[in-house]
Amino acid sequence: MQSTDTPVAASDAERMPRADKLTIGALLVATFVMILNETIMNVALSPLMEEFQIPEPTVQWLTTAFMLTLAVVIPTTGYLIQRFSLRGVFTAAMLLFAAGTALAAAAPGFPVLLAGRVIQAAGTAIMLPLLMTTVLTLVPMHRRGVVMGNIAIVISVAPAIGPTVSGIILEIADWRWMFLTILPIAVAALLLGRPRLNADPGTRDKRLSVPSLLLSAPGFGGIVYGISQIGGGHGTEELDPEDAGASVDPVAVGVLLVGVVFLAAFVLLQLRLQKTESALLNLKPFTYTQYTRALLMMLLMMVALFGALILLPLFLQQVYGLTPLRTGLMMLPGGLLMALLAPIIGRVYDRIGPRPLVVPGASVLVLSMTALGFISETTPWWMILMGHLILSTGLALLFTPAFTTAMNPLPAALYSHGSAVLNTLQQLSAAIGTAALVAVMGVGASMAAADGLSADAAAVEGFRTAFRFAAALSVLTLILAFTLRATPAAEPSDERQGASH
Repeated sequence: MQSTDTPVAASDAERMPRADKLTIGALLVATFVMILNETIMNVALSPLMEEFQIPEPTVQWLTTAFMLTLAVVIPTTGYLIQRFSLRGVFTAAMLLFAAGTALAAAAPGFPVLLAGRVIQAAGTAIMLPLLMTTVLTLVPMHRRGVVMGNIAIVISVAPAIGPTVSGIILEIADWRWMFLTILPIAVAALLLGRPRLNADPGTRDKRLSVPSLLLSAPGFGGIVYGISQIGGGHGTEELDPEDAGASVDPVAVGVLLVGVVFLAAFVLLQLRLQKTESALLNLKPFTYTQYTRALLMMLLMMVALFGALILLPLFLQQVYGLTPLRTGLMMLPGGLLMALLAPIIGRVYDRIGPRPLVVPGASVLVLSMTALGFISETTPWWMILMGHLILSTGLALLFTPAFTTAMNPLPAALYSHGSAVLNTLQQLSAAIGTAALVAVMGVGASMAAADGLSADAAAVEGFRTAFRFAAALSVLTLILAFTLRATPAAEPSDERQGASH
């Protein structure tokens, strides 16, 4: 199949039906609320420690358990979406999320709150692959860029503004209002979205591979748990850069190694099962060159995104001494800028393809990360804000083209599996990126302290080292950006020839 560098422009007659727009809109709202919820707990951990009288390692399970559930459930979504109707899968996801949110809001103690977070995560894990599969099914090729731009808002902006939203809520109300605010929106999304989704039954003879499930849970779960524990969690709570990564939990390392072994066995089993179309997670999307390149670029971008979400708030609180609310407000403009740019970049992508967008975006990413590698306690606040805005611009130029370029070449039979693979690896890259950046920050601070710098100066040097490491990884993003090109959608008959795309 021939590829093109520029997508074909849409005609007025080929515009999306209003019903399809409403369907995608309902899914976007539901997914946005769910992913917003993923990071909304970050600045609430300290108040929860005081209320429930629990130590930091215990309260961290509110974020660790959420990520673990995502890692375990997302690989099953390819099967679920093919086996059951889109309406049924959506209803199950929203009911799980709403039930978990209500349980968390009413939690009398920490165990019930934790159970609510796990149930929330189970619903969240299903929604994003469902959203992407629905978009690929309903949206014609020439319109996917602009719709993927809205998905980019969900994936990149919702996590970024989560701490801001929770900071504002905690400033004026009890922590339970973080859930009470989300609950009616989730219920409304369920009521509006459910009637609009296809109720046709899935493939009835599609059987669940139990051995695959038994391998995937400890595989993906073990890797995420091990890496997140080594990386010190995902919150913006107090963290001493001099101690970060200085000692490694042997249990976490053991769980990580076990997870790698189980994941390797899972991959080998999927390669065998997909020959008979019975794999839990079909790995055939990797035979499409543009999918693989764009996916790898997205994984590197997630490191940069979480570098901003983790390191900048830590720097602002520990070096500048800002409160969680002020820190969240400092991070808010960058998230809003990405939300503003994403649909615009999607429209431009539909006209000119990925390369004119991703090459400048990756260049801006490298430059902004490099600049953040020179911040200090004397850097004016407005310069840090500008650096974050420039970084957000670079990420906005990358996210939508990368998502669209990855999914466009896939045939319809691989939509659900391609989106499940993408979202699973995003969770892994977020955990790996956070662990790596925190570890590098600790090494940099320790080396600076060994050279005779004061504790405060060593901590600043740790942050600089971590940002420079992220800048080095961003160079790989720039290299991959030059290899992306627009490709036409594959026909079902092309599935076995994916390596040529």
